[in-house]
Amino acid sequence: MVAMSNPAEAPGTTAAFPGGAEDPADAALAAVEHQLSLLLRRARAVSQQLSRQVHPDMEPAAYGLLSVIRRKGPIRLTELASCIGVGKPSVSRQIAFLENLGLVSKEADPLDGRAQSIRLTAKGEDKMHQVQDARREVFRERLSEWPAEDLQALAAYMGRLNATYERDGFPRDEPA
Repeated sequence: MVAMSNPAEAPGTTAAFPGGAEDPADAALAAVEHQLSLLLRRARAVSQQLSRQVHPDMEPAAYGLLSVIRRKGPIRLTELASCIGVGKPSVSRQIAFLENLGLVSKEADPLDGRAQSIRLTAKGEDKMHQVQDARREVFRERLSEWPAEDLQALAAYMGRLNATYERDGFPRDEPA
């Protein structure tokens, strides 16, 4: 297992009981909050870089939509908006941008001819394949020293945390 530094050393982790004793649960939660905040900031920066690799004018939100479409296959706009927890107008604007770039196309939904299904074009699939392969390689490089057991434990803990958020009504499928 990878040696961890003392979680209580993270900024803002002191939670004292009367008499100066520290509550270990509060200190651990503060350390988790600090580490997650740091990870989220870094994830946003990576998302920005990935979106720019697809197209220089692309916003991370549009890249996220491409990721969901790639993972789920053809999808209706309302389902796509629901997956990422934003409104239909916002998703519609991003889809129009992606359509103008030739990365997605709309077609009649086979289950309901009045609705449209959004899918990646061949160009969109190629771009996403290139970018996601590059992203996986970065993960491989950064985590190459971690034993497989630690990676599995990390994935299990992250899955558990995501399941907690899903129970509380957060979107079920965030963009990758």
